[in-house]
Amino acid sequence: MTKKIRLALLYGGKSGEHEVSIQTAFSVMKVLDMARYEPIPVYISPNGDWYQGEPLTLPPESIQQLRLTEATASALPPTQEHPGHSPVRPSIPVPSVKTAASWLDVDVVFPLLHGPNGEDGTVQGMLELAGLPYVGSGVAASAVGMDKELMKAVFAARGLPQVAYRVYTRKKWEQMPETIAEEIIAQLGLPCFVKPANLGSSVGISKAKTKEELYAAMDLAARFDRKIIVEEFVDGREIEVAVLGNDDPIASVPGEILPSKEFYDYEAKYLDGKSTMVIPAQIPEETAEKIRRLAIQAFKAIDASGLSRVDFFLTRDKGDILINEINTLPGFTQYSMYPLLWQHSGIPYPELIDRLVHLALERHEEKQRSQIIPDQF
Repeated sequence: MTKKIRLALLYGGKSGEHEVSIQTAFSVMKVLDMARYEPIPVYISPNGDWYQGEPLTLPPESIQQLRLTEATASALPPTQEHPGHSPVRPSIPVPSVKTAASWLDVDVVFPLLHGPNGEDGTVQGMLELAGLPYVGSGVAASAVGMDKELMKAVFAARGLPQVAYRVYTRKKWEQMPETIAEEIIAQLGLPCFVKPANLGSSVGISKAKTKEELYAAMDLAARFDRKIIVEEFVDGREIEVAVLGNDDPIASVPGEILPSKEFYDYEAKYLDGKSTMVIPAQIPEETAEKIRRLAIQAFKAIDASGLSRVDFFLTRDKGDILINEINTLPGFTQYSMYPLLWQHSGIPYPELIDRLVHLALERHEEKQRSQIIPDQF
């Protein structure tokens, strides 16, 4: 009998995307083949407490079961139907602290953590110190993909097309709001988009059409991050491509987002249920192929691995292609764009998870080959 793959699923986390992460974990757990995997839920509460659940033998019945608080543990004493949950502290794990009862004693870790403290290289660094294989990009790629300023700088260095933008710190905005507002209007014009530099899922993003709205948008973005990105507005279709692989990545068919609101903000993405996805996007084949090539170039530019979703603008007047951003841990429920793009490209959701697990093991093995012991010089 083939040994099951012991798979730790990290979810929750200290970010504005905590709820999205729980939805993602629930979706993944529902489709895992329990005959092949031994999934171990590891929940990180909004205040940073870690809770380890017993290995799952059956998928969870509700999202609420995944909120493994101390109250939940005491309300659900250890039984065959409701395994107990033990709170653990996120001390830096090193191989020497692995025990049979610990989630560190696993074959692969799947970080299902969106946003800061999960998608930005912090957890990835911890897993590197522990010597554990994990799904997704490494420390550098995760950090660059999360920080929109660094991401745009890397894309510019590789000659990838993108919209004009400016970057401001929260401190500078608080010190000289009038000067900065005038500069934005003069250099980028109105309307423009204002975003926190380090956040995803469209949290804290605003479209500013007037000077008053620009002030409100800057204040909102500053609540979420110390750096603020302001981007030139382009009248474009929103096209997205999924990328899968390590050194030789492949790209899916492109899809198009038709937002229910003026732009694809958090409410349009997760709450109102009215936005639609068109897969494949109704664009010329030549345009689709160019977008797919650019997606792979963006993936390689930041040295991503495993999975990423690359988002584009396709301008309505000239058909120019502009890269908006790369997401190293995109939405991953069964109904999210990334899995749906692969489903339409011939890779169903359960198989996609299998591929990501094996890509994690492949990348870990490749990195092990590069480790040189000093006496071998």
